[in-house]
Amino acid sequence: MSLAGKRVAITGAFGSLGTAVVQAALAAGAKVAAIDRADAARDPASLGAAHAIGGVDLADTAQAKAAIDQAAQALGGLDALVNIAGTFRFETLADGSPDTWDFLYRVNLRTAVAASKAALAHLPDGGRIVNIGAASALKAGAGVGAYTASKSGVMRFTESLAEELKPRGITVNAVLPSIIDTAPNRKDMPKADFAKWVKPAQLADVIVFLLSDQSAPVTGALIPVVGRV
Repeated sequence: MSLAGKRVAITGAFGSLGTAVVQAALAAGAKVAAIDRADAARDPASLGAAHAIGGVDLADTAQAKAAIDQAAQALGGLDALVNIAGTFRFETLADGSPDTWDFLYRVNLRTAVAASKAALAHLPDGGRIVNIGAASALKAGAGVGAYTASKSGVMRFTESLAEELKPRGITVNAVLPSIIDTAPNRKDMPKADFAKWVKPAQLADVIVFLLSDQSAPVTGALIPVVGRV
């Protein structure tokens, strides 16, 4: 799948999934701007030739705009945005805090909204936006109410923005991963069968397809990428 000539901004780019998507996009021929709240990537070499922009609170609309504007300037324009910035909390309502709901809304949904709004000024007709939802948001379990509520918001946002941007041919889609095979998840669930989990590189391949010209007929889609979970 080729992304030759495409200019792609990726948020949450210094984390496990973000790094995999940066690498996959670069390998497909894209120019990439890697944006993250962290000041610097833990392994800068993992970002390859990507233009790194750290220290950005994407939930802040002014910072999101500044980062996206910087990305577009560095890449000579912008053809696509991948909203990966996000986090997870396991917390029951009885033992938790309503503040967690606000926090996860801000990190998981508001970042995608603010970055997407900032990107609209740069994206050409036929551009691409890809969001990260969650398979668990299709049916929430105990302890993940705040998380799945925020990811449900990402899903509805994806559908709504896809309809809004149809006249411009800009596609907006979301992938819905199950458990991603990362070092923190292995640490949190040491007895799990890791072979059933989705690898970051596998999820990145799906995202690269959604960024490609071949995905032009696909918009407003919520695509489960669940491995064997």
